[in-house]
Amino acid sequence: MSKKNNELIQKIADGARKGQISRRDFMNYSLAAGLTATTATGLWTGNAYAQEPKRGGTFRWGIHDGNTGDTHDPGTYLTRVMIFLGHTHRSYLTMINGDGSLGPDVATSWTASEDASEWTFEITPNASFHSGKKLTADDVIASLNHHRGDETTSAAKALLTDVTEITKDGDYVVKVKLVRGNADFPWLMTDYHLAICPANDDGTIDWQSGDGSGPYKIDSGEFGVQFSLSRHDGWHGEGAWFDKVEMITLNDPNARQTALVTGDVDSVSQVDLKTMALLQRDPNINVLNVPSAGAITMPMFCDTAPFDNVDVRNALKLAINRDEIIEKILFGAATKGNDFHHSPAQPYWPDDIPQRDYDPDQARSLLKKAGAEGLSVSISTADSVSSGAVDMAVLYSEQAKAAGIDVKVVREPNDGYYSDVWLKKPFCLVSWGARPTPDVMYTLAYKDDAAWNESHWQNERFNELLLQAKAELNDSLRAEMYREMAMLARDDGGTIIPFFNNFVYGARGNVGTPETWLQAGKATVRVRQAAGGSPPEFDQEQVPGADFAPGIPMTREIRV
Repeated sequence: MSKKNNELIQKIADGARKGQISRRDFMNYSLAAGLTATTATGLWTGNAYAQEPKRGGTFRWGIHDGNTGDTHDPGTYLTRVMIFLGHTHRSYLTMINGDGSLGPDVATSWTASEDASEWTFEITPNASFHSGKKLTADDVIASLNHHRGDETTSAAKALLTDVTEITKDGDYVVKVKLVRGNADFPWLMTDYHLAICPANDDGTIDWQSGDGSGPYKIDSGEFGVQFSLSRHDGWHGEGAWFDKVEMITLNDPNARQTALVTGDVDSVSQVDLKTMALLQRDPNINVLNVPSAGAITMPMFCDTAPFDNVDVRNALKLAINRDEIIEKILFGAATKGNDFHHSPAQPYWPDDIPQRDYDPDQARSLLKKAGAEGLSVSISTADSVSSGAVDMAVLYSEQAKAAGIDVKVVREPNDGYYSDVWLKKPFCLVSWGARPTPDVMYTLAYKDDAAWNESHWQNERFNELLLQAKAELNDSLRAEMYREMAMLARDDGGTIIPFFNNFVYGARGNVGTPETWLQAGKATVRVRQAAGGSPPEFDQEQVPGADFAPGIPMTREIRV
């Protein structure tokens, strides 16, 4: 063995010893370094570099953003509770691995025709629903068709508009034909709406029962309140070490944080950033602060006055001081945005586009050009949108005064925000989770006919490029297209993107916290003990852009 490979193996072993690397990655890296599978296995187990997972315990998780109007229909998934619940009790064709690559879920493999217009998915014969029914190609086809056609109300309809036919070849092979090539099609299958549900005899799906094939089955629950889940013994994937998981809706940031401090929950999503520093002083609490491709957006209806004037839209973009907001509201827990929804964590990132900065004088000039001097607008927000969302809107209002703009802040109720405010009021704050590729993000939120085109933006050139980029297999040409699309969104679009927010979660000491930050922002998390049971241990990885549930006992990635 070469000296270089020997040094690499030593580094791999050291990473395993410190809990910085999972068993799966340890095996992959060891094989790449020249070890045999037998030797690598012996190195892992013989030297006690990592302990095998132990089952047991109950994980109690306090989650922000859950509504009484939520449903089990995957086409309506919107709140964080339903997105997390969907990944916990249901399966998908594919999923995002811990290293950011595309991995299998119920599909064990997938292949494409030469022009990427036809895709074939091999389905595992080991997957089963919680009801005991085997998962087959019929369930996959019905689940995808749920989001297709003129009658569907699914938010994922835009992702599948190019699909012309879905057929099966036996019980465990699904074939999908597209109007045109789409190199990202298997990535689309990770979208949280595209959960696999049991098929009915008429080709529809049974979503009402809450039946799923994910690692945990629902024992009981009430939307907007709480869900109790237990391990699905027929789970076809890795993980699911806890006996039970309790998902508790805690929209109020004070109630959520109090529950963490008092030990009523083991972990919470979205720590109140104003008190983050105080929380970090508690020896029983660990704060997880992870960069992401999630974003806060401020969409303006481009077909509604005064936002139908591009100069007005750009004036409002110039009237926001992103640096001050990140410093005073986010306490540094964010990456500066540039008014296009393409994140540095996504491929084809156009890093040469000039940053738009705070310029109230230029904003005044644009308003004068538009004949909109003395502009007054209202912006809606709520505490549940993100930590500090209301304070952020208030600060933006103060910043905009220097440009002669009166921004009135409307504080909306937390419950029902995404059903009653988003897509209904012409200017508001929105929290977006990450998507794995720019095509997915742009198709969902910027395409002319997308159900979630939150700014009602119509740009013929943008939509032309979107279709071209889907089928372009040359990475350099594709990158050029995405750059032009980003510029169009930045200079003509109706969405202000002040920042890409970090995911800041809190966990008690009985839940493992990142021992190190690995390359590309990836963190390996070891859970040391679960409350109320034996101490299961496992590794879970996090990459930028993944909405991360610390302690959720599975190697699946929860993506928003």
